[in-house]
Amino acid sequence: MVNQEAKTPRERYRAQVRTEIKDRAWEQIATAGASALSLNAIAKQLGMSGPALYRYYAGRDELITELVRDAYRSLADAFGAASSRPGADVSTLASTLRTWALEDPQRYFLIYGTPVPGYHAPDDITAIASEIMAPILDAFAGLPSSDTASAFDAHLEEHRDWADGHPAPAAALRRALTFWTRLHGALSLELAGHFTGMGFDPARFYAAELDELTAPRGGDAM
Repeated sequence: MVNQEAKTPRERYRAQVRTEIKDRAWEQIATAGASALSLNAIAKQLGMSGPALYRYYAGRDELITELVRDAYRSLADAFGAASSRPGADVSTLASTLRTWALEDPQRYFLIYGTPVPGYHAPDDITAIASEIMAPILDAFAGLPSSDTASAFDAHLEEHRDWADGHPAPAAALRRALTFWTRLHGALSLELAGHFTGMGFDPARFYAAELDELTAPRGGDAM
């Protein structure tokens, strides 16, 4: 990262304007969703012309990429900090994920919600996503398991690209993947308000899901 003090006044001004543009973009996303993001509307809010704003971001997709990259980096850093604490385990990561999601639901939905029509993230986003998954795989690889191998385990042995070369055995891959999908399912429903009025505490449901996901396994396969 370039030292802020080492930047020229023009570079500092450019960085400031780009940050202001991103702030306005997040406000738009919170109001109307990422698919409605409008650079011209942002330019108007900032008192700029449309062409002037395009000097900072070449188009909608570049701005969305910056927001997506920031969101993934934020979660990757949160997971990195959590997993480095003494005694960190799967529960630590689960708590970190929920705290991060609740802090900014729109940031969560940008990367784990409905894809933005016509937008395709660049390859470096996948690399950051791998940073997020690695601590989960590490945690499950360190848990004891006597699971009987399932047909899906065999499938995962042949389809490990998503694990980015992690050496965890197939049973750990399966448990990590199940952890990831089930907790995201619970979070997505909670953040979208689907639990409202159902009369139970979403935090307790999340904790119950985690207990089941991390319980010692016997001969039954998930």
